[in-house]
Amino acid sequence: MKKGYIYSAVLGGAFFAVPYLALGINLIPSLAISAAAYGAGTLIFKDRTKFDISNEHKNINEIIKEAKEMTSQINSISKQLEDKKLIENVNQICNTSNKIIDTLSKKPEKLGQARNFLNYYLPVTIKILSRYDEIENQKLNTKESEKFMKSVLDMTEKIKDAFNEQLNNMYQSEMIDTDAEIKVFEGMLKSDGFLDEINLNIEDKK
Repeated sequence: MKKGYIYSAVLGGAFFAVPYLALGINLIPSLAISAAAYGAGTLIFKDRTKFDISNEHKNINEIIKEAKEMTSQINSISKQLEDKKLIENVNQICNTSNKIIDTLSKKPEKLGQARNFLNYYLPVTIKILSRYDEIENQKLNTKESEKFMKSVLDMTEKIKDAFNEQLNNMYQSEMIDTDAEIKVFEGMLKSDGFLDEINLNIEDKK
């Protein structure tokens, strides 16, 4: 049995146990929730292996092309959404995604750092937003649909932060190296007597 199905079964079981045993929800609704969770799990865990940058048959250009296509798909979904805050979040997600992809184009050696971003973050973001767009178009106006849409909005905040953190991590080594160079340069300026002179000139001007 594939790991994806095992994880999905565990997810489905959890979503049955909590409503039925902990919250006292009736059996049939609990089973429906469990089935939906299992179905979502199979899609999510399947996506984790769908886009695999470790595939030796793919080169950097193919990987970047697929990443751009997924980002473009996210951008297309955003144009169909109605919630302004959600649209704003998705647009920021797309902007950060494009920056990450641009960084990979210039620095392919950072491909390993973006493994989760490429294999999981992008495809699952598409899955979540596509489902949201589908529910939004139905105009259900039920407590369940409102709760779902609110949860997706909250999730886009987390996705936005995750994408920003991914971009930040890709430049972490550069920031550390540059900070070290600044300290060395500052030490040289002090030893040559230039830094104090600069500070003195600034104070005189004041």
